[in-house]
Amino acid sequence: MIIRNAAMSLLALCVATPALANDQPWFDTQLPTQKRIDLLIDAMTLKEKTSQLVNGNVAIERLGLPEYDFWNEALHGVARNGRATVFPQAIGMAATFDQHLLLKAASVISDEARAKFNVSSEIGNRSKYSGLTFWTPNINIFRDPRWGRGQETYGEDPYLTAQMGKAMVNGLQGDHPKYLKTAAAAKHFAVHSGPEALRHEFDAIASPKDMYETYFPAFEALVTEANVETVMAAYNRVNGHPAGGSDFLLNTVLRDKWGFSGHVVSDCWGLADFHQYHKVTANAVESAALAINTGTDLNCGAVYNALPDAVEAGLVDEKTIDKRLSKVLATKFKLGFFDPKDDNPYNNISADVVNSEAHAQVAYEMAVKSIVLLQNKNDILPLDRNIRNLYVTGPFASSSEVLLGNYYGLSGKTTNILDGITANVSVGTTINYKQGILPYQANVNPIDWTTGEAKQMGDVIIAVMGLSGAYEGEEGEAIASPHKGDRLSLDLPEHQIAFLRKLRKDNDKPVIVVLTAGTPVNLTEIAELADAIVFAWYPGQEGGKAVADILFGERSPSGRLPITFPKSEAQLPPYDDYSMQERTYRYMTQEPMYPFGFGLSYAQVKFDNITLGNTQALASKNEPQENMTVTVNVTNTGEREFEEVVQLYLKTPDAGVSQPLHSLKGFTRIKLAAGQTEQVLFNIPKKHLYSINEQGKPVLLKGQYSVIVGNASPGNRSETLGAAKPQIAKFVI
Repeated sequence: MIIRNAAMSLLALCVATPALANDQPWFDTQLPTQKRIDLLIDAMTLKEKTSQLVNGNVAIERLGLPEYDFWNEALHGVARNGRATVFPQAIGMAATFDQHLLLKAASVISDEARAKFNVSSEIGNRSKYSGLTFWTPNINIFRDPRWGRGQETYGEDPYLTAQMGKAMVNGLQGDHPKYLKTAAAAKHFAVHSGPEALRHEFDAIASPKDMYETYFPAFEALVTEANVETVMAAYNRVNGHPAGGSDFLLNTVLRDKWGFSGHVVSDCWGLADFHQYHKVTANAVESAALAINTGTDLNCGAVYNALPDAVEAGLVDEKTIDKRLSKVLATKFKLGFFDPKDDNPYNNISADVVNSEAHAQVAYEMAVKSIVLLQNKNDILPLDRNIRNLYVTGPFASSSEVLLGNYYGLSGKTTNILDGITANVSVGTTINYKQGILPYQANVNPIDWTTGEAKQMGDVIIAVMGLSGAYEGEEGEAIASPHKGDRLSLDLPEHQIAFLRKLRKDNDKPVIVVLTAGTPVNLTEIAELADAIVFAWYPGQEGGKAVADILFGERSPSGRLPITFPKSEAQLPPYDDYSMQERTYRYMTQEPMYPFGFGLSYAQVKFDNITLGNTQALASKNEPQENMTVTVNVTNTGEREFEEVVQLYLKTPDAGVSQPLHSLKGFTRIKLAAGQTEQVLFNIPKKHLYSINEQGKPVLLKGQYSVIVGNASPGNRSETLGAAKPQIAKFVI
């Protein structure tokens, strides 16, 4: 047997396990990987095995295993682990409708993760958040805008979520034939999107149709098309069964139907919910047995510490533990932890890439393309950088907190919105700034020196308002939230609206509202009071520069809404109802405030000459070809270059009755010079023509189909707000 020099392994760098490692066969790269894993498991005691099935792996020095913690996040940059490039929050990245840019951003994130891991290993930092196993991305469907964690998702549409999620996974995991750059995780499987306060005890009831039509597609795409390494089970029950103990979810769907071969991890402390809140087991021993027997491989938490007792009680066979441990160890082997350092090219990524200028530029591109212009009365925007007097106000103008969202890293290079504006205007421009109001409560001091001064001094008033991660997010992190991170009302805090009313009263000067938030906001009154509305999300470290470049016309806005903005929560079904009826643009029959896919620009666009291919074959053979082709001409009729997000929607027979009103099936970004026309081609895979019946089965419906191509979701509301007139073509199957 030839044993390569394990002293050179990354593992040996991580922990001082000197000569012992040289004699261990699991470090022998000449052996098949599964053989190495089996030998390692055979060498372990039962207690040692179970110690490696919780997120915080203890060191087993006699076997050459260092301490390692699986718990890590990279939602929009390496999170909770010091210096890193901070991208816009996930919902903002979804607003770019640019999966190619997201792939680039995810590659930046994984570069920085590897560089940081290489250094932290050298200095003996093996704490939580320092590893390479990222519980990212969150691909739950943002079905209800009241969910505070919706900001972590890619929006309400399964297709958009799948495309953006695949890009994130591909960028995080890399393209090496043997090694993972990092390990990504699709979470939270499945049917999970609030209420946040009830997540540990809630039972999400979903029909087979809703599961396979809405809640499952993105997970299936990440498993079958992106080969995601990890799937995280949700906290809640699904149709009566805890997600981490559901044979239907973990076996029938995930492993048997989709062929998932990676490992399943519980959400953190989620297995304790089995006995503490779901009441499906009596204690930790029974919970551990249910989870591991059903298919949860790794426990984020401590319940699996009870596995030895479960084995002794006859509730778990040790062979089941071996099977689960094999999946968990396979991830470590794919990351290269048991191989010589020089074998893995990712070990050579140096620390100087972290938060580099090149990476900051990618964060800027992501931020500037995420910003959505919702309103622009009389084309007040863009502003002239030589404006004489500018007044900036609002609770978040000088805030760096609103750049971050949640699950964030720290860059040390954040540019807030006030700083971005200040850097963008002429040195001759007079800028005045007062915060004016507190974010979430009325001012303690009633004296108002802001609104009158703003109207008197500013030729234009910019008010930066909205929310931050303190008000919406995960249950324990949103410390200003009265609803454990959720927003049961979509309104901004009333005193913010009152402040805007005062700025508007007896004032004919333009008022521009820049809004920060990760979830939809009720904008009905704000739209009446403001001349322009710029929705910035939580835009990351470069957010201030990106917002300013949009305001002053250095860049044309091109972000599009990845979620419907209702007029108010009165349009929504009950929050705890998981039926998709009247939810999202695909099923909502009421007129929204701002539709899915909508966003204005500083140029105008025209769509014409739509052409379908393969439709005759579709009609004659009664079955779709591999691809249906769609071409359309897109013309920039404006006077400046800009980027357009071309969106293709499909309307099937029985739309609005037993099927969605219409569904996104393709999108692409194009750059158009003034006056330029480009022909855009879409290839629609045959599977996208199928509908889901009440039993959750794909069926090809007979009748008339419509293909709609435009720059917002179809509907009168989109065109009323300024979207281009879409092109429509029909065919029959």
